[in-house]
Amino acid sequence: MALGMQHQKAAVESGRWLLYRYDPRRREKGENPLQLDSRSPKIPLADALYRENRFAMLARSNPPAARELLNQAQSDINTRLAMYQYLAAQPRL
Repeated sequence: MALGMQHQKAAVESGRWLLYRYDPRRREKGENPLQLDSRSPKIPLADALYRENRFAMLARSNPPAARELLNQAQSDINTRLAMYQYLAAQPRL
C-alpha cells in the first residue's frame, strides 16, 4: 500500500495503463469525443512490472515463463496504444 502511487505512475509511464477521456458532447461540436492523454511509454514494461512482488516472484521462480509473458504483455501494450492513438487521431468518430 505504501508504494501504490509509485506503482500507478509506473503503470502509466510504461503504457500498461492508458489515460484517456471520452466526452460525447464533443461530437456535437464536430470534434472527436476521444482524447488520449497518455504519451508514448517512457519506461520499459519490465521496470514497471518487477517493482511489484507478484511479478518479481514469477521472474525468480520461472524466468522463461516470465520472459514469455512479459513479451506477450509488451506486444499487447503496443497494439492497444496504437489502436487508441489511431482512434484519437480520427477527425470525428
